[in-house]
Amino acid sequence: MTLRTASLPMYDMNPAAVQAWWEGIAQALRAQGVAHVPRAASWPADLDAHWHAPRLLLSQTCGHPLATRLHDVVQVVGAFRYTAPGCSGILYRSELVVRDDAPGHRLEDFKGAVAAINDLQSHSGCHALRALVAPLAAPSASFFARELESGSHRASLALLRSGRADIAAIDCISLAAIRCHAPEWVAGLRVIGSTAPSPGLPLITSAGTTLAELQALRRALASASASADPKLAKAREALFIDGFEAVPASTWAPSRSGLVSHGADFDQLLRERQP
Repeated sequence: MTLRTASLPMYDMNPAAVQAWWEGIAQALRAQGVAHVPRAASWPADLDAHWHAPRLLLSQTCGHPLATRLHDVVQVVGAFRYTAPGCSGILYRSELVVRDDAPGHRLEDFKGAVAAINDLQSHSGCHALRALVAPLAAPSASFFARELESGSHRASLALLRSGRADIAAIDCISLAAIRCHAPEWVAGLRVIGSTAPSPGLPLITSAGTTLAELQALRRALASASASADPKLAKAREALFIDGFEAVPASTWAPSRSGLVSHGADFDQLLRERQP
């Protein structure tokens, strides 16, 4: 039988650390008796197709896709705890980033500005910001004059630096990694606030993964996260990972997490998917 597919694609500023981290997870999975574990993590070009793959062993997605389109094709394994500024356990937030020369110092000062949105399916770069400005907008008008969809947090920062956008919400873990590995991307920019905290990015496996395999995944992730192996400890530190929690899918239900639903009863759907 062919190998299962696996990736940790969401925080990719340090690919060597991601690969070292995956190797530790893979070793722990084999020790748990899981078969067909790939030696290297993949970097899929089409994340949606990757997340829908029937032989998906492990990946990381955003809470919004989980709640809106992945709930019936994946199972939630849990979530990592992160140490980046703005994180608390499995909770994270986004930082509101503007240019140094922008006249405003509060979110309210950016009414009528241009916002950079990384992806319309992103909680951290889109919906968290929209939720924050909703109470500030007039009943019949938008808070921002315009939203520019950039395609990524990095591209949103580029729009800020170029002057094409005035404000963006940047995932605090991504921002911490950028400050470490590409500080020039945030040169001339500053933070004026934060979005509300919400559960971080869920780790997922295929709906076809057996209960025994799901339990083995959780044990392996907990083991790798607690390992004293210097190589793994270094990889975790580089990726701001402080541990693993086997939280259920209902953690990302909109009524509990602050995620935005779109008319369906996603709380009920996620409860039904809870192992």
